[in-house]
Amino acid sequence: MSVTVRVPAKVNAQLAVGAARPDGFHDLANVFLAVGLYDEVTVTEADELRVTCAGPDAGEVPLDRTNLAARAALVLAERYGRSPDVHIHIAKDIPVAGGMAGGSADGAGALVACDALWGTNASRDELLDICAELGSDVPFSLVGGAALGTGRGEKLRPLEAGGTFHWVFAMADGGLSTPAVFREFDRLAEGTDIPEPVASEDLLAALEKGDTAALAAALSNDLQPAALSLRPSLADTLAAGCEAGALAGLVSGSGPTTAFLTADAESAGAVARALRESGTCRTVRVARGPAAGATVL
Repeated sequence: MSVTVRVPAKVNAQLAVGAARPDGFHDLANVFLAVGLYDEVTVTEADELRVTCAGPDAGEVPLDRTNLAARAALVLAERYGRSPDVHIHIAKDIPVAGGMAGGSADGAGALVACDALWGTNASRDELLDICAELGSDVPFSLVGGAALGTGRGEKLRPLEAGGTFHWVFAMADGGLSTPAVFREFDRLAEGTDIPEPVASEDLLAALEKGDTAALAAALSNDLQPAALSLRPSLADTLAAGCEAGALAGLVSGSGPTTAFLTADAESAGAVARALRESGTCRTVRVARGPAAGATVL
C-alpha cells in the first residue's frame, strides 16, 4: 500500500524579525502565502525506513534521517508505538534551499501520508504539534492558504485572502543557509534596538481585499539585508524583475530565491521572460497563490 500527498511552496509576504532569544531563535511576525509549486511525497510500506528523491536539484536533498520527511515518520511512529518502516519518495518541484520551505513541505507531506497509511488518525492539533516539533515552517506547509505565523513562526492564525495573486520566482545558483542568514541579521543589527515584530495592518487588509497593488506596496522582509549581504548578486535579480514590470520584488524568506508580485497572469509571463533573459538567475517559475496545504491525492 502507498499514499501520496501534495504539498505547496510558500512565499513570505511579510517577515518581521525580532531580536535573538535566549534559545537562539527569533520571534517573528511571518505572513505566509502558499503558492502553486508542489512536491509530492509518496509513502509505501517497506522493510526499513528509507528516502529517495527525484526532480530538479534532487541531488542536494539529504536522504538520511536528517531529512524532515524521515523525521516526520520517526516522530509519528514513536508516538504511536510502531515501527517507522516505510519508503518515502519525494517528487521534488519546489526549489531546494531556496527560502520557499521545500524541506518543510516534505516533512508535512510525509506526516500526513504516514498518518493515512498507518491509520493512526492523529487529530489536526496533534499533527500541528508534531509539525512545530519538526521546524518553524512545517505547520504552515500542513495548513496552506494564508496565515500569520508568530513565535518562531509555528503559531498560526489563518488569514483571509480575497483574491488570487500572481508571482514570479527567480532561483539563484546555489542555496543560502537559513541559520547563516539569521546570524548575518544578528551581526548587522548588533548595537541597535530591534522592535518587537508585528504584522502590517496595511498588508493584512490588502490580502483580505485581494488588492494586489496595495499588497505589493506593503511587502517586506527583515532578512533581506542579510541575504543581500551574503549574496550581493541578488540585488541585480531584484532590479531586473522590477524593471520588467513587477509591482514589487523581495527576497523570499531567507533566500536566495527572489519573489516578484505582478498585476496579473500576463504580467507574470512578461516578467518571467525578462528574468530568464537577464542572466541574473538560474531558473524562473510562475505560480499563483493562495494554494491548498498538504492534500492526500
